[in-house]
Amino acid sequence: MICCILAFCLCATHGIAQNRTENHGTRPVPQLPQLPPQLMPPHPPGKMQQRYFDIDAKRQIENIESEDALPRSREFKRIDSTYYVGWMYEGVYKYNHAADFLGYKNAAIPLERALALMEHDYSKALATRTDQPLVLYPIKMLFPDYTMIAYYLMTCYSNTDQPDKVFQLLQRMKKWKFQASYYMDTYNYMAWTVHRNRFYTSAKYSFLKNSIDENERLANRYLDTALIVIAKNKALNVGLEPVFPYMRGNEEREKLSVYFYKAMLCSYDFNIDSAKYYYELQRKANRLPHNNFANFLGVIGEFRTQEAEYDLASRLESGDKRLQEWAYYSSILDIYKAKPKAGVLLAKNMVKAAGSTPGYGWYNIALSRAMLYDGQISESQRYADKAAEFKELHIGTTLGQGHYDFSIQLLKLIHKEQSWQMEQFEHSNWWYNPNVLLSMAKKLGEKYLQQFLIINQFAQNPERDRVIYKLFSTESTVSWDEIWYLIHDFSTGYFVRNFEKSAVNDNRESIRKYFALFVARLKIQQGKHTDAKRILDKILKDPNIDEDYERLFLARVYQAEAECAREQKNIAAQNDWLYRMYILYPQLVPYTGMPANMVLHISGDVDKAVEQRLRSCSINWVTNSSIPAVNAYVIFSRNGKRKDITYYVLDKAGNYIVNKQAFAWQKAEETGTALAYRLFNIGGKEDEDEVKK
Repeated sequence: MICCILAFCLCATHGIAQNRTENHGTRPVPQLPQLPPQLMPPHPPGKMQQRYFDIDAKRQIENIESEDALPRSREFKRIDSTYYVGWMYEGVYKYNHAADFLGYKNAAIPLERALALMEHDYSKALATRTDQPLVLYPIKMLFPDYTMIAYYLMTCYSNTDQPDKVFQLLQRMKKWKFQASYYMDTYNYMAWTVHRNRFYTSAKYSFLKNSIDENERLANRYLDTALIVIAKNKALNVGLEPVFPYMRGNEEREKLSVYFYKAMLCSYDFNIDSAKYYYELQRKANRLPHNNFANFLGVIGEFRTQEAEYDLASRLESGDKRLQEWAYYSSILDIYKAKPKAGVLLAKNMVKAAGSTPGYGWYNIALSRAMLYDGQISESQRYADKAAEFKELHIGTTLGQGHYDFSIQLLKLIHKEQSWQMEQFEHSNWWYNPNVLLSMAKKLGEKYLQQFLIINQFAQNPERDRVIYKLFSTESTVSWDEIWYLIHDFSTGYFVRNFEKSAVNDNRESIRKYFALFVARLKIQQGKHTDAKRILDKILKDPNIDEDYERLFLARVYQAEAECAREQKNIAAQNDWLYRMYILYPQLVPYTGMPANMVLHISGDVDKAVEQRLRSCSINWVTNSSIPAVNAYVIFSRNGKRKDITYYVLDKAGNYIVNKQAFAWQKAEETGTALAYRLFNIGGKEDEDEVKK
């Protein structure tokens, strides 16, 4: 038993005198290796003996990650408050139970104390580098303890937005020149800290350079240094591997950590081939980070594989009290697939699970976006407001408050624009209805104010060319389609030139067509409809369009084709393109400003007021079978005082576009409007069975 304890506990670091007995005479002191005098802590032997028997021995049966860690920390501090172990236990416990700014702030206090006490007692031991097993053996447990304390403290600083303290701590770590990283990949975290704050300069944080490009080069240099240090340590550690099992394979493990950050930086810089190389190295070692790899797949437009990787991440990488990126970005994929109701369901489940912990605000943004693309504008606004009111804590991610605020403000801009378009949809006679015109003028003014607010905010963002205008960036927190609402009213010529270059030269072949679509839509803004149609027709010939995962993209192409046809007075083509758009993504159609064609089949105990309000919405109710149109079925029924409407929509081939559903109603005016939206699959069921259809 004594031999087992000796192998694992910190008693070996204390150099307790041999062949002695405690004052009680009941417990023999084990035979312990003697520390060299120059490594001895500045304490009398009796104190070191007490630490061993009353603290170190108990550590072997008291898991620092358990719920008992806090009472153990109090016990250890009562025994010896100058020993780092009690403070370490308290700090780790508080870290594990922190979920907000104050929690991490409080956790940092005992961790800082633990680190200071450890450096005071063991600075000479911590500075030891050796290839001799007998030299390393007595002090070997100090290194994992020190690096664990430093790691948790660094994370506390990071989670409370103190990057200057993070970097100071990393510089402090670097001076020890540990021959293994244990819990702290120092140079990797230096690179990550620089990358996370890349858009600032040395004027704000002294560890930074003065541009994004310089900061990214600096981050890469830290990673290169990490590889050099690993190689140097390998030469020192090779002789230790037979004695210390944890040293075996350490070089490869540490290299894989560097590759993780290399892949992240390459993805950010659109260095696609290098990113693939580093991800492949991680895959071969069975260390592929599925969430990060999925983000990278989204950058290069491989959405089908991206979804599969997010699914793996959801099963392997969830559980932390932080934003689950796989959930946030999966909801965007649902929008790309024309399944916003699935995104709504996912986001609602994540909001419910998160409570008020980190990630809650991001999930509300995701829910707001999914509601937006499901056409539920009022509900979307409500969840965006919730996100704006929540104090989000950005933990373990390079996504920060700037990304968070921008995502909310862009959603609010789209709300303003679509609220204006709702007036057009709900009132087919809007152009000569004074009340509607007054409301539209007010909403247009609100939209311009929101544009002014977001552009002023956005003008200060040095990443806009790299993260926003460069569609599908790893650091983007919005969908490509949302970017359209940001740019389409501003500097059309500038953006045409910008996107024309990307449509030809971007090194992501699958993404070029998105830039081409933006060029076409901007040319429509310029009145160049012939040029726009030529681009759109070419896009539709692309054999690499994934019709399952790029339905939003195709719907926007069809919308642009319909707009060109309208301006060219080709009504038949306009009807055909708008019909295709409805079949693909019906929720988008009411916000296009172009009335869709429908054949109305109404039956049952029809309420004339509801029917009249429905027919007054901006829908072309047709009877000519030669016009491409869907068939809308509306059935009124009564059950005592309860009044119900059942509805569904079929395409020309008899396939369901809107599944059969029913709802109860009271007020005819509101019901007629709500029914019009429901015929475009806006709102309705969000249960599991409905989402799967």
